[in-house]
Amino acid sequence: MWTNWSGGQRCSPAVFARPGSRAEVAEAVGAARTLRVVGAGHSFSAVVPTDGTLLSLDRLDRVLDADPASGLVRVEAGIRLRRLSRELVARGLALPNLGDIDAQSLAGALSTGTHGTGGRLGNLATAVESMELVLADGSERTLEGGDELRAARIGLGALGVVVAVTLRCVPAFRLHAVDEPQPLEDVLAVLDAHVDAHDHFELFTFPHSPLALTRTNDRTDAAPAPPGRVREWAQEELLDNHVFGVVNRVARRAPRTIPRLNRFAGSASSRRERTDHSFRIFASPRRVRFEEMEYALPRARAAEAVRACREILSRHPVSFPIELRFSAGDDALLSPAHERDTAYVAVHLYEGMDHSAPFREVEALMGEWGGRPHWGKRSELGAAELATRYPGWDAFGRVRAALDPGGRFANPWVQRTLGPVAP
Repeated sequence: MWTNWSGGQRCSPAVFARPGSRAEVAEAVGAARTLRVVGAGHSFSAVVPTDGTLLSLDRLDRVLDADPASGLVRVEAGIRLRRLSRELVARGLALPNLGDIDAQSLAGALSTGTHGTGGRLGNLATAVESMELVLADGSERTLEGGDELRAARIGLGALGVVVAVTLRCVPAFRLHAVDEPQPLEDVLAVLDAHVDAHDHFELFTFPHSPLALTRTNDRTDAAPAPPGRVREWAQEELLDNHVFGVVNRVARRAPRTIPRLNRFAGSASSRRERTDHSFRIFASPRRVRFEEMEYALPRARAAEAVRACREILSRHPVSFPIELRFSAGDDALLSPAHERDTAYVAVHLYEGMDHSAPFREVEALMGEWGGRPHWGKRSELGAAELATRYPGWDAFGRVRAALDPGGRFANPWVQRTLGPVAP
């Protein structure tokens, strides 16, 4: 039995394969009726579950080549982002941007459109220069441009098994990070100014709290000044995880307390400042489990989307905050930020709490603005609804038909989300 991180997805595959070489990947693909690839299991959607072959790339996790002069790094697809970041900094390099957790595999993060925040920066897949795949017939293909690469950068595991990726990295850098609570409406009134003034900007707000916790990260030449171990443990483990976990358990047992708990959690946020290597600033430990839905909207809709989501969630027992992040547009065919500067609005529910009603309402709201779901988060949309939201939808379908004409890399989620392989 395989289960994802949140516990919301599970399956009993007929075969669980852990190849240690490309030849073993090709062998597993050739023997499979249907095959899905699993990374670290940090997707909330049903992108992974299969009753066919489930293939893990955990043993394909090496840095194969790195050129600090050009910034090009060739790496196997199963490496975890946390380890990749440490391998890069040892070579004087870094990824331009990261999300707020780094437990995912590289291939899984790229294939689902994982992103960080920064109005001038794209998602993780924009750093991809080329991708090496094992295809349905067992052959290998290196994709270096055109629609094939634009499709594979965020390929949902539907094109082949990604075995290696060449990334364009940047010189290692440090960030000065400031977390600061502010009145939400004051922030939303000048939201673009906040986004444009910083390399990275995001905010969190609880449905019943008038406050937002703003988070800004900016490049700096200052020496690292991380918090001491005790202070770091008190913030990241005690408050952000243990205390927050207790608050959510109380909310699950006594939903009527949620408005007061929201206001308490919002008011308990305090100003925090630190300077460190970029990957240490971007990512934080996440031990409180939840389910998540996230939608990518035109950036101009960000403020009204936050207000509207707060209104919806305030009518439901929701003890988690709304998260707002930003990215620049890109050209990946199925990127949620395809050809538009984007605001990402994420809503969460604590594990064991029914997310179906609030998520349905939020999804309907996002559809009014042409919202595109994050592929690794919860969504109930199918191919007919999604096709109208992606200008590159048909081009992706043509690449899929060329690389996997028999649909070997499909599962029920792929069939519903992408539809059948085009003739």
